[in-house]
Amino acid sequence: MGVIIALTGGSGHMGTAVTKQLKTLKGVDEIRFLLLNHRREHRFFAKAKRGAACRITAVYGNISDKEKVRSFVEGADYVINLAAVIPPHSDKDPQASYECNWIGAKNIADCVYEASPQPKLIHCSTVALYGHRNYLHPWGRVGDPLLVSPFDNYAAHKKKGERYVMERGIKTWAVLRQTGMLYKNLLFCNLDDGLMFHTCLNVPLEWVSDTDSGRLIRNIIEKDMAGECGGFWLKCYDIGGGEGNRNTGFETFDDCFKELGLDTKKVLSPEWHSIRNFHGIWFEDSGVLEKMFRFQHDKATTYWKEVFDSRPFFRLAKIMPEGLISRMFIKRLLKDYNAPRKWIKDGEKGLIKAYFGATLNVDCLITDWKDYPLLAEGRVVGGNADYNAMRDVNNVKAMGMHLNHGYDEDKPDCELDIEDMKEAARFRGGECISESMVKGDLYTPLKWRCHDGHEFTASPYTVIKAGHWCEECEPLGQWDFDRQAKFSPFYAQVWYDTHARGEKYVYYYDENGRATFRTFE
Repeated sequence: MGVIIALTGGSGHMGTAVTKQLKTLKGVDEIRFLLLNHRREHRFFAKAKRGAACRITAVYGNISDKEKVRSFVEGADYVINLAAVIPPHSDKDPQASYECNWIGAKNIADCVYEASPQPKLIHCSTVALYGHRNYLHPWGRVGDPLLVSPFDNYAAHKKKGERYVMERGIKTWAVLRQTGMLYKNLLFCNLDDGLMFHTCLNVPLEWVSDTDSGRLIRNIIEKDMAGECGGFWLKCYDIGGGEGNRNTGFETFDDCFKELGLDTKKVLSPEWHSIRNFHGIWFEDSGVLEKMFRFQHDKATTYWKEVFDSRPFFRLAKIMPEGLISRMFIKRLLKDYNAPRKWIKDGEKGLIKAYFGATLNVDCLITDWKDYPLLAEGRVVGGNADYNAMRDVNNVKAMGMHLNHGYDEDKPDCELDIEDMKEAARFRGGECISESMVKGDLYTPLKWRCHDGHEFTASPYTVIKAGHWCEECEPLGQWDFDRQAKFSPFYAQVWYDTHARGEKYVYYYDENGRATFRTFE
C-alpha cells in the first residue's frame, strides 16, 4: 500500500503549490486535505482531483476542532501543516489567527502524538518570529532571538504553535520557518489594504517563490520515502530563496515599478511607510535546506517580469503618468484602517509608538527622496554603507552582523553539556536550574528560570537551537521586550538596533481590543 499524506492549508498560496508538486510524486496512494466547508474550498478540491494519479480525499472541518483534526490525521504517514491566518486577515480578526495559528497547531501536534502509529509531522512556521531587522544585523539564522513585533498577532500565535510542536514529544517532526513568498497574485492581494506600508523601506527581505516552496516539500517527502533524510528530522529550519532573492523593502517595490516602466520615487513617498516594527531578514542558513533538497530555482530578480508577462494588461501602466498611477492605485490605500497614515490621522497612539517610536518621529518624517537614507543606495542614518559587501553572506562575521547565541557554537552538538546550557541561560538573563544532562542530548527537557523568576521546562534544542525562552514573560497580546532587553544580552544585541535604550514601553491590547501601551519603571 502506498503512502498517505495529510495536508492542511492546501487551498492557500503555498498549499496550492505543494499540492501540485505532491500530485507528481510516485508511491503516494492518497493526498488528504483538511478543508473548510466553504465554496472556495470546494472549488479547490475539485481542481486538485484533476489529473491526480492518486486518491484525493477531504475531511471537512475547522483546524480548531480537535475531533475533525483527529479524523484527518488518522492513518496518515505524513502530516504537513500549512494552515495559517496571515496578515492582513490576522490584523482584522485576531481570534481567527488565534484559533488557526495556535489552537490549530496544538490540535495537529496532539493528534499526531496520540496517533498509533505516529505520522511524521512537517509544521510550517514563519520568519516573522525574528521581528524587525535593519542594516546593523540584516542577517540571521535559526537560534537567533525571537522578538515578535508588537501587535503582530500572526507571529505571536505562530511562535506559540511552533514551540508546542517542538515540545510535544512527537517522534519525528520538522519546523520550517517560511519567508516572504512570491506568487502570481501577490500584487492583487496587496492593492486592497494598507499592509504594504508596514514594509519598511530598508528592511532586509529574502524571498522564495511558491513553486520553490512546493518543490521543497515534495523533495523532503520523496527523499524520506527513499530513506535518504538522515539528519533532517527533529530540527527547525529557515526557508529562504538564497542568492538572487535578497533585497530590501524599497528594492521590492522598485523591481515591480521598473518592470512597468515607472519611476518608484514618483509613485511612492517615503513618509507613507513605517520606520520600524515590521519583519524581514537575510538567512545565513539559507543553504542548509538547499544542500539537502535542491529546491531553490526561481529568482526574485525575474519574478515581476514573469507576473506581468502572464498579465499583459498591467503593461498599460507604461503609457500612464506616474502621478496618475499613484492616485488611482496607491494613495487610496493610505486611508485604509491598516495604513500608518490612517493611524497618524486617527491618533492611534499604540500603533504610532510601535511603528515610529514617538510622535516626534512622525512630525519629522522625511518627505523628499533625496533626503532619505536608502540602504539600497548605500546610505544609512549618519553616513554611508557598502551595500554590496553587506549582502555577501561570506562577510557576515567580519562585518559584525553575526549574533551571539550565548554558548560555544564551535563545539559539536554531541559535546554540548550542562555548562553550555547554564552559559546560554545566563546570556538570556536567567539560569538553567537542572544540575545535569546527558552530554549531547538536546531533546530531554531541562528546568530553567527566567529573570522574572518564572520556572519552566524546555528541551535544550528549543532554547539554544530554536531561540525560544520563557513563555510566561510573553503572554499573548502583550509585548515588553523594552524591559526584557535591559537584562537579557541575548535580546539586547538586536532589539536596540531599532529601539532606544531609554524606551520603557509595554505594548498590549486594551479591553476593547485597541492597540495601546504603558510605561514601566
